[in-house]
Parts: sequence; C-alpha cells; structure tokens
Amino acid sequence: MNTQSRILRYALYSSASLLILSSCSKDDNGSGYDHFVSSEPVISYSRDQMRLVIDFVSQSIPDLSQMKPFIDSDVDIYKIVYKTVINGDEINASGVICLPSDPGTYPILSFQNGTNTLFSNAPSKSATGITYQLIEIVASMGYIVVISDYPGFGESEGIVHPYLVKEPTVTQALDLFSAASEFTESGGQEGVSAGSDVYLIGYSQGGWATLAIHKALELDFDAEFSLKGSVCGAGPYNISQLFTQMTGGGTYSYPAYLAYIVNAYKAYGQFTNPVTDIFREQYASRIPGFFNGLQSTDQINSQLTTSISSLLTPEFIAGYATEAKYATVRSAMENNSITPWKTFKPLLLVHGDSDTQVNVSSTENIYSGLISAGTSTAVCRKLIIPGADHGDGLVPSMIQGILFLNGIKDPGLTYHNRAF
Repeated sequence: MNTQSRILRYALYSSASLLILSSCSKDDNGSGYDHFVSSEPVISYSRDQMRLVIDFVSQSIPDLSQMKPFIDSDVDIYKIVYKTVINGDEINASGVICLPSDPGTYPILSFQNGTNTLFSNAPSKSATGITYQLIEIVASMGYIVVISDYPGFGESEGIVHPYLVKEPTVTQALDLFSAASEFTESGGQEGVSAGSDVYLIGYSQGGWATLAIHKALELDFDAEFSLKGSVCGAGPYNISQLFTQMTGGGTYSYPAYLAYIVNAYKAYGQFTNPVTDIFREQYASRIPGFFNGLQSTDQINSQLTTSISSLLTPEFIAGYATEAKYATVRSAMENNSITPWKTFKPLLLVHGDSDTQVNVSSTENIYSGLISAGTSTAVCRKLIIPGADHGDGLVPSMIQGILFLNGIKDPGLTYHNRAF
C-alpha cells in the first residue's frame, strides 16, 4: 500500500545494528512534581551511528540526506510517565522523551503520531522500532523531542483512547510539555534543560492534533509556552467534513476509522445517541470490542464492510445532515473540528494530492480558511505532494517539516527549507 514506507522499513531493519542499546539503568522518580511521575532509560544513539543510518537510508530515500547536516550530538531516550486529566480524573499517561547529550537549554519538539489501535505500537512500547527512530534522531539537531503515547495507550491502557476528541488531546500534550520541563529539572540528564520554546509536528491524526495544540498554545497558553512553529501533515481538520465524506458515498475503504470516531465520541460523551442509531446492529454491538488494543486497523476493517448502506442504518444515512435526532452527533463533529483563525505563528500544511483516506480538500480548506481569517501567506504555507496517497505522504511530509522547523530555529543556516 505504501511504497516509501516499505522502503523505509527495509532500510531501517537493515541498519538496526548501527543503533546500540543503552546500558543505562537509572530510573528517575518524579515525586513532588505537578506532572512528571517517573522515567526509564530505553536506548542511546551516538552521533556517528545516526549519521551512518542517514547515509544508509538515503540510498533508498535521497531526500533524507538533507537531515544529516543537522545531526550534532548523541541522543538518550527515555520512557516518561506523567500526570494528566481525562474526563475530570487524574491518570498516569506515558510517552517518550529524547534528549541531546550535550549540555544546554533546548526547545521542546513534540511529534504527534497518526492513527494507531495496537497497544504494542504505542511509542513508549516501540521506541526502538522503525516507526519512531527517525523522529528520535531529531533530538540530535538541538531539540528535546517528546512523543506522547496518547491516553488509552502505554500507562493508560485501561481507558478508551479519545480518538479525534480535541480537549483531552490538547490537555495531555500540554501536561507532557510540563512534565518534560520537570524531568530535566529533576536532573534527568545532567546539564540538559528544557526551555519554554515549543515546536510541533504531526501526521494524519497527529496532523489534526498538532493544529489543535498550535491553536491552543497561541490563543490560550502563550504565557506558559512560546510556540515557534508547527507542521501539520494530512490531518482531518474539519471532522464534520471528514465524517460527511466517509458516510456520504456508496463505499468507504477504511470503515475502521468511522468505528474509531464513533466509539471514542460515545465513550467521551460527545453525543447522546446510542451507537445503534448510527451503525447497524450487527456492527454496533461489536464496536467497543474492536478497540481492545490487540487488533490493527486492517484487522478491524476486515470485520466491517466498506459498503456504507450495509454498515450504517438507513435512517442515519438519510437524516444525519438535517434531522433533530442526530443533532448531538453533528455537534460532536463540529466541536472537535478546528475552526480557522488568524495565526501569527509559522505553520506548514502538507498533504498528498492522491490521499484516499483523508481527502486533500481537508488541507486545501483549512489553508483557505486561515488565509481568509487574516493569516499571512508568509506565515502559513502549503505544500501539496503530487501523486502521494496517505501512507506515501508521511516520509516527505516529515522531511520537509523538519527542514521547515529547523529553518525557524536556526534562520541563518543555508541548507534548510529547500522545498520553499
């Protein structure tokens, strides 16, 4: 399905021996902090090892070679546990924090990952796997990189993941930023501390999450964190539009996404309708069991149907857009969409023009909306990747995104932003 992802998978497996597991055994306890709970060392990468990996993978993905000049230090990676609040209850959440080994004060770069249904694929459980290695390497470029597991994964597997639910997604991210600062204050790594500057990057669900966090940081939390710039790849920014596109055609190739949204929105009280108002009974009763952390989206897709008329009730298909019965469902989609505003913070929107999972119109529309709201075209940029489907767009989006953010952090560098 995804040629570039397959190439990347092969290349990273082939180069895995270049990245050596850390022998650290330190386990920090964050008792006494508002957010930081504990940390556990996972792996360390040397600067030379990372450069060798970039050289090797660049044989398959030449654009990746643009990352090599930024690699400047060794990197140490930890699992981090932190406190956040979900539905009014304090829980322990988790993720990964990646620190440059050289002493200094560094900005935080937060990566928001895409849709995941497997507990085993949470960043803190697969930090040494191929999915996250190239993001972790970014810490060597002068950032403290954080990657949330998202609530519902890692330390919080006992709760439903708030998939595309805006408030808990934003809250846990801000709590992770605070926990990262407290971790460095606790002596997590000698001589390394987190500054107040924040950079954001994400793809798919993570693109939506990144834009939601960007807006919250700029409008509501600017006194706590200084947002410097964001990169949003292929995000479903307008959930109402996405849901209408999913349900409005004769077929939809990824019905697991529909089920994931409805399951999360029902669990978090986003609408009042029973699930049987939306899905036909033979599917409605089974949906919660699909999201037990043990099934991939492909496995969930195989237990559903791509035929919308067979998947959803005829009453919902006919009446979703207008009938009062579905008013709270419509409101849920609207409330978790990201409305355009006039942003003053640098923002790059990236999308493949052949995306069959999240239509490129999602990015085209949010870009137009941001510009119409008064955002300068010098502040908000758009990059549409020709011929790229959803999976194919990930790697080029992240490469161009890191170049974009590095250009903001170090504007005097001469080898950044080559796509612009």
